[in-house]
Amino acid sequence: MLTNPLRLGTRGSQLALTQSRWVADRIEAAIPGQRVSLVVIGTSGDSDQERPLSEIGGVGLFTREVDRALLAGEVDLAVHSLKDLPTLLEPGVCLNAVPVREDARDVLIGRDGVATTLSSLPAGSVVGTGSLRRAALVRATRGDLDVVSIRGNVDTRIRQVDERRFAATLLAAAGVRRMGWSHRISEVLDLGGWLPAPGQGALAVVVREEEREKHAVWGRALDHPETRSAVAAERSVLHALKAGCQLPVGALGIVVGDALRLRALVVSPDGRQLVRAEGTGRADDPRALGEHVATLLEARGAAEILAQVQSDRNPLVSREGKWQG
Repeated sequence: MLTNPLRLGTRGSQLALTQSRWVADRIEAAIPGQRVSLVVIGTSGDSDQERPLSEIGGVGLFTREVDRALLAGEVDLAVHSLKDLPTLLEPGVCLNAVPVREDARDVLIGRDGVATTLSSLPAGSVVGTGSLRRAALVRATRGDLDVVSIRGNVDTRIRQVDERRFAATLLAAAGVRRMGWSHRISEVLDLGGWLPAPGQGALAVVVREEEREKHAVWGRALDHPETRSAVAAERSVLHALKAGCQLPVGALGIVVGDALRLRALVVSPDGRQLVRAEGTGRADDPRALGEHVATLLEARGAAEILAQVQSDRNPLVSREGKWQG
């Protein structure tokens, strides 16, 4: 028997609340009479808005506290941006649904009313990003630009561009679109060369493992098998490379019928070294495909790049949990 209302744990940012309300509405539609209330929980990533994410280090910066509230029984389920979700979940937490994915691409946001593309920015222009992957790809593409760290929510970053602190910023298309700000997108980065973070654009809805069956009805209603398979392959690359979600790794899976195509890359922070790999496998075995592509990346130098990045950053080591795609 489900409690009514269900308590849904979420971060407190405007985007997180929008995403969580989207999930809540679909649970209520799947189960007539069921209500869902949002419970805001602070996270380590939200409490430190000054330092770059790569400097804060650690795993689960935006998920750890929410999942622990779930395990403590303070909430009944939780919603995360899947790209923030560690491949090793907190013990006792399980992935109950992966809803249909939004746009997985990265976008460039320039000043309001100013036509801006990455290729047209003048040399020396300042581009802000909180992602080591995006910063590295900018340097690989436009080594003459000045890439600096930017923190804050989507609206904060866009406002800083309009206030001329930066010529442009890079964001996930999904967050911009979910907020209803598609009109602010100056350029959509081409997936041919610019791969997103693993899981980008997708959501993860988690519950306590012991209660998974209790939440099966709405879990089935929200789950999108093609999205789940694609992101599982992407996350398998991360897991096999022993790379956290803050490292410069890009991956994108695409399901076509029973087949799954996966492309991935690893890039050095200065943009000077970039290795790519791709492969095709079965949509019902995404983990094997991810491990295969990770092996190809390692053979081409990815392990050395990541080892250097981790040595420079000295990230915290997370507790072992259960891998879930």
